[in-house]
Amino acid sequence: MSWGSELWDQFDNLEKHTQWGIEFVEKYTKFVKERSEIETSYAKQIRNLSKKYQPKKNSREEEESKYTFCRAFLTSLNELNDYAGQHEVIAENLTSQIISELSRYMQELKAERKSHFHDGRKAQQHIESSWKQLESCKRRFERDCKEADRAQQYFEKMDADINVTKADVEKARQQAQMRHQMAADSKSDYSSYLQKFNQEQNDHYYTIIPNIFQKLQDMEEKRIERIGVCMKTFADVDRQVLPIVGKCLDEMTKAAESIEPKTDSKQVVESYKSGFEPPGDVEFEDYGQPMKRTASDTSLSNPREGKEKPTGKTKGKLWPFIKNKNKLSLKLITLNSHVRNLIEGSGPEDFSHLPPEQRRKKLQGKLDELNKDIQKEMDQRDALTKMKDVYVKNPQMGDPASVDPRLLEIGQNIEKLQFEVQKFEGWLAEVEERMPSKSDTHRRSGIYETQNNTTVSNNCAQDRERPLSSPDGSYTEEQNSETQVKANTHPIPTSSTPEFDDEFDDEETLPTIGTCKALYPFEGHNEGTISVAEGELLYVIEEDKGDGWTRVRRNEDEEGYVPTSYVEVFLETNAKGAMTYI
Repeated sequence: MSWGSELWDQFDNLEKHTQWGIEFVEKYTKFVKERSEIETSYAKQIRNLSKKYQPKKNSREEEESKYTFCRAFLTSLNELNDYAGQHEVIAENLTSQIISELSRYMQELKAERKSHFHDGRKAQQHIESSWKQLESCKRRFERDCKEADRAQQYFEKMDADINVTKADVEKARQQAQMRHQMAADSKSDYSSYLQKFNQEQNDHYYTIIPNIFQKLQDMEEKRIERIGVCMKTFADVDRQVLPIVGKCLDEMTKAAESIEPKTDSKQVVESYKSGFEPPGDVEFEDYGQPMKRTASDTSLSNPREGKEKPTGKTKGKLWPFIKNKNKLSLKLITLNSHVRNLIEGSGPEDFSHLPPEQRRKKLQGKLDELNKDIQKEMDQRDALTKMKDVYVKNPQMGDPASVDPRLLEIGQNIEKLQFEVQKFEGWLAEVEERMPSKSDTHRRSGIYETQNNTTVSNNCAQDRERPLSSPDGSYTEEQNSETQVKANTHPIPTSSTPEFDDEFDDEETLPTIGTCKALYPFEGHNEGTISVAEGELLYVIEEDKGDGWTRVRRNEDEEGYVPTSYVEVFLETNAKGAMTYI
């Protein structure tokens, strides 16, 4: 049905209806905007919740990460963080696909509506003006007709009166004729204008107004259609993220199903197993016979203390230490001291304050860390060697001699770390030799391989095969014990490189201090480096400390070192030592 033919006389009502339609668009836009704000707020709260329960980087959390249920919870937190990201996507899509579009369309809709009703009011005013002119012609024609009738009556009266002069009669006759002529002219004007008005009125109600109302109808139908499209988009925005949300939930379910109670129970054994054997039966000691009383080999009391205090009770906790040559040696420590050592992390360098099994794990972990440090040093040395070769081939890029001090320092660090490896491997071999069941102990190989230092690898392998030996290559228990005493009495000095370790400290995200542009391509094959393409723009998070490397970041997850000579750095003005260099 057409508005033009059916609603030709409802101009005011159509004006109100279309205004209400615009107000509805504004209301729906506001609704979507509030929904977007709710999604943004919800995503923020979910992210904060996930961040709040993320494990902190400390020894306690590292221990917890060994259990399957803790790893499952961490996976759930990470997936929850991704889940929050999908709600942020919903908010962004609602803003870009609905709110922005409706805001722009609403401005166009208001302008179009205003134009159509302006044309309608103009046509309405024109027809009303024509009607007023028609009424004016009609009243003039009516007035002229009445004047003509009065003039005719006056003439007839004067003509019938014998006392009136002939001149007066003639004057009255002329006046009557003039009035009749004026009435005839008014009639002609009225008739012609009436025809004109009828034509205009016909055009107004059958052409002009229907066309305007048809445009309004089309505008209103487009508005309704646009609202329908936006409502469909409103649902599609949610539907688009459902696969990823479902994947997040699937990963949470998978993580929950990966929990293994038996494995976690075994991990408790691995974490707290001391390696000691339970004490044997206490032999009967007959104090009624006049003979020398000796403590049994399996007694948990110290023989000397037994002589000094035969009736006393030991207040401290007894900790059996090692079993050697079928004789049980006991080490007496107090529980308070042991707890203090565990809490404060204090103790000898060789972890001799720990039970054998835990000591073995600590020593093995320390060896793994040292081997990783050696590998890092070697990787850095390889990178500096390559950079030196580049300087040799292209002197304009840098002085090859400038790299030598750093190479010398790295070589010294490798030697110190190698010495530390030998020392800890000796302690580890000692612990494994004294373990109750040597066949149950599995040692992981700490051999590190590199193409540029086979000598270091061979030395480490030989040392692992022969932890502690006499000059002739034989292993003796006496030398082993003596070595331990010397090591505890005069600990071997160790060297650390805190400056270099700090460069690989990833506990906190470093702030951006500038930007850089890659002048040449660089393939970062070694650990700690990052590959860059020529002309690529990156963020600088740590400037060159004199070792020829600059730390850069591509995004939140990709960062590493690149040769300083390969990039053009632009530090921020408020950064320390701000300058631009190549």
